[in-house]
Amino acid sequence: MSRPRSFSKGGYVRSRLHLLLATVLVTASLPLNAQAPVVGASDPDALFHSSDPKLNANKQAAYHIVKDLLEAGHWELADKYLTERYIQHNPNAASGREGVVRFFTEVRNVKPTPLPEKMRTKVVSVVAEGDLVVVAFVHEVKDATVPSKSYTTTWFDMWRFKDGKADEHWDPATRMQ
Repeated sequence: MSRPRSFSKGGYVRSRLHLLLATVLVTASLPLNAQAPVVGASDPDALFHSSDPKLNANKQAAYHIVKDLLEAGHWELADKYLTERYIQHNPNAASGREGVVRFFTEVRNVKPTPLPEKMRTKVVSVVAEGDLVVVAFVHEVKDATVPSKSYTTTWFDMWRFKDGKADEHWDPATRMQ
């Protein structure tokens, strides 16, 4: 007596393979909740130094941009760290030192706070090469699917330096709504 095709050895194997494939596809489409959190360096200030004098100067300028301008909101100090022509690649702020100062002080309405002795921002890494400095930060984001939860990812700012001041800037920002 012969078995129906669905119960034949080949049919059984094909059915098992289809079930396995379906399981893999469904599993692969689920969100990955095993993400390792992004963690900042224990001493972020230490990342902003180099034995190369030019790289050290650029890293120190980046340090003060982060600590004094971005963190503490002292945009009145911008002329110490940004060139007048400051080319901006963030779509929310205009190019020019005045444009970025206006963005933070008028659009974002940032108010100065006391200058911290040490940086409070969670920095992952600082990489300097030639006239570029890239700073990677811990970025905490609200989970759009579960608003009571958040997750970490990485944000970066990259500056091109000219004569000790940031002359050009990049980040992953998208237009504000």
